[in-house]
Amino acid sequence: MTAPSLRRRVRAEMISEIKSVARRHLAADGANLSLRAVARDLGMVSSALYRYFANRDELLTALIVDAYNAMGEAVEAADATVDRDDYRGRLLAIAHAARDWAVASPAEYALIFGSPVPGYVAPQDTIGPASRQPLALVAVIRDAAAAGRLTPRLPVRDVPPPVDVEMVALARVMNADLPPAVVALTMLGWVQIYGLISFDLFGHLLNSVIDRRTFFTHQIATVADLIGLPC
Repeated sequence: MTAPSLRRRVRAEMISEIKSVARRHLAADGANLSLRAVARDLGMVSSALYRYFANRDELLTALIVDAYNAMGEAVEAADATVDRDDYRGRLLAIAHAARDWAVASPAEYALIFGSPVPGYVAPQDTIGPASRQPLALVAVIRDAAAAGRLTPRLPVRDVPPPVDVEMVALARVMNADLPPAVVALTMLGWVQIYGLISFDLFGHLLNSVIDRRTFFTHQIATVADLIGLPC
């Protein structure tokens, strides 16, 4: 191994260790990360940490990108296990994969779907990883529509201006030839999935629902009905 490649390997390992310690702090203290505390746990002076991350926001961005990618990988892997023409099954698989990942990684989920971190502005680097979950959902709707299998149970409400223009633009970004009303329904499904996960993870269902996984399955099936995925 050459000296430059060895240095790159050592640097990558150090960055991985820093992020691992930072995740432990997320679990204990939330997103209020302290580089000084992370450095202390690593047994290094805080100034040494700046050789790897310029500031707290850069470290937060790395953690956010990792979290989005981890959830995205879980969602995409779950979708890949279901027959392509089983659109309802794909939606359920995607939703449960997202929920299972969130339950297993609550601190990381809170970082990307919880309250915004004061003073932090997410850079462009987060857009691609953040898009993986919604694009997996969009692919299901797009495939069902292309196959002529998208039949909403209720009359689809027209999207009023100027939201209709925004839905057309969003469909273009998603590479989906869908009318504005269907894009709006897809967004409703996306919000519902992560709203249910957040209510569950943050304790808002504790006094209402005991078997929260079964409840989640029922609610996602209702989302599939509203969007018009075939049984």
